[in-house]
Amino acid sequence: MKTAWRTLVGARKHWLQLGLGFAGVVIATLAGFYLPWALRSLTQLATEGSINFAAEALKIGLLLLGATVLQAIGSSLAGYMNHYAALHYVADLRTKLYGKYQQMSLHYFNRSRTGDLTGRVVNDAMEAEIFIAHVIPDFMINVLTFVGVGILLLTINVKLALISLITIPMLLAITIWQSKKLSPMWRENSKARGEIAGKVQENLSGIKEIQVFNRQQEEKTRVSRLALNHTKTYLRASLHYETSVPLLACVTALGTVFVVIIGGRLLATGEVSIADIVGFIAYLGMFYNPVKSFSSLVEMAGRAAAGLKRVFDVLEEEEDVEERRNAVILPRVEGRIDFRDVTFAYQDGVPVLEKLNLTIESGRTVALVGTTGVGKSTLASLVNRFYDPQAGLIQVDGIDIRDVTLASLRDNISMVLQDTFLFDGSVYDNIAYGWKDATQEDVIAAAKAAKAHGFIEQMEKGYDTVIGERGVRLSGGQKQRLSIARAILRNAPILILDEATSALDTKTELDIQAALDEISQDRTTLVIAHRLSTIRHADQIVVLEGTGIAEMGTHDELLRRGGIYARLYATQDS
Repeated sequence: MKTAWRTLVGARKHWLQLGLGFAGVVIATLAGFYLPWALRSLTQLATEGSINFAAEALKIGLLLLGATVLQAIGSSLAGYMNHYAALHYVADLRTKLYGKYQQMSLHYFNRSRTGDLTGRVVNDAMEAEIFIAHVIPDFMINVLTFVGVGILLLTINVKLALISLITIPMLLAITIWQSKKLSPMWRENSKARGEIAGKVQENLSGIKEIQVFNRQQEEKTRVSRLALNHTKTYLRASLHYETSVPLLACVTALGTVFVVIIGGRLLATGEVSIADIVGFIAYLGMFYNPVKSFSSLVEMAGRAAAGLKRVFDVLEEEEDVEERRNAVILPRVEGRIDFRDVTFAYQDGVPVLEKLNLTIESGRTVALVGTTGVGKSTLASLVNRFYDPQAGLIQVDGIDIRDVTLASLRDNISMVLQDTFLFDGSVYDNIAYGWKDATQEDVIAAAKAAKAHGFIEQMEKGYDTVIGERGVRLSGGQKQRLSIARAILRNAPILILDEATSALDTKTELDIQAALDEISQDRTTLVIAHRLSTIRHADQIVVLEGTGIAEMGTHDELLRRGGIYARLYATQDS
């Protein structure tokens, strides 16, 4: 009920359609009440031997036709309007869920599986359609039918109506027991389905590695194991449901048996007529149907609630990188960056950085070096607020970056990552992604600066060439040059280069390095590099070790000092 209410509240902008759907449900349900009444009336005419039988039968037939037409109109209205509201709410929910993902920090994605997150948007959000278009209308039909038919049964014969209620407590007990058992089973089923989606997504992303290392059979076995687990969880729930349905049918039949036995005695004593018995038994099937279908309704609601709970869990997830309510817009900055007593850990108790202090003056190029895992990329990610430090603060032009909007902060930063990501679109679109107002001349100029124009012009459709998902039709070096062109086009005052030339050959690297040196002159540039030869001309080199800064200075100063940097450089130079 909590999930149903939350779903209805979430769909409140579509309440006009839901209201029309409700009207359709009422019309169709009430119109359906007339058929048993028509049978009772015809039986009464036949047994009483009415002289106007033909005329009365015609009248009953016309009324039945009208009721049938009304029932069809109501059903059509209810079906369309409820589905209209449901599917529009699903679209709203998917958009809201995706928007929530975009607000989450990298911490969240590091501990989540992409396939599972995708499944919540594609599959679990669709469960709202089950609730709005099926569960809630069916519940309304059941309530209307139970109450309306109950009143009609009392109208026909009070004694028989009371006898028909004998089995209701048993039916309700079975249904409640089934509901309590089924809900956790369907939650487990949704979780198992999400695990399959996560594994398949992961394997498709890493299909090259799977084939390179000949692990197809092992991965197929893992997917098979997850698929079998999903099958087992589904069958457990299905078995429970399928065993309770015959039990409900038996109890329902028992109620009908009671009515037939007692009704026969009342008929013998003249307390009821044959017409009343016929009408009563016809209505009795309708009376028990809501209680019987409540079982399947519970099963349907349990599945839908399990999926929607996974959606609502994400929407309720706390954002560990949150924009403050009074956040201001950060104008175009000069580019000074200050790290003040910054402490950061991906895992509690395992700090990557501890009380780190560093100032990067505007317009200067600072290189971060050190062995793997010392926090070079972490520092760059903290500037972008992909994460927030557990202690300390980071300032840009003396302003705490937590006091400004995320959009305005990131508008001031261009970034080139080692792990280049390109979208399934044209070369032009991927470069222009860096600046939404870019002209064609701007895009071509950025491509030329990144030494990408030459190979683009040689492609079949030039800048209009579609490069495939993640740029699959390009080499590693070509992808990285497009990424650099995208960052150059952004023209931000702060430039972060995280292994920006790692996938390039030596000649192209030297060409691009010259271009990067040129565009870095008027920008604050943070360079993360393993190839120390590419950072010799940096204004300052920061050597990270352990959880902080071990050395700082220019290339020549650090070589003369003969410390960590000198040893690293000597190792690479040899």
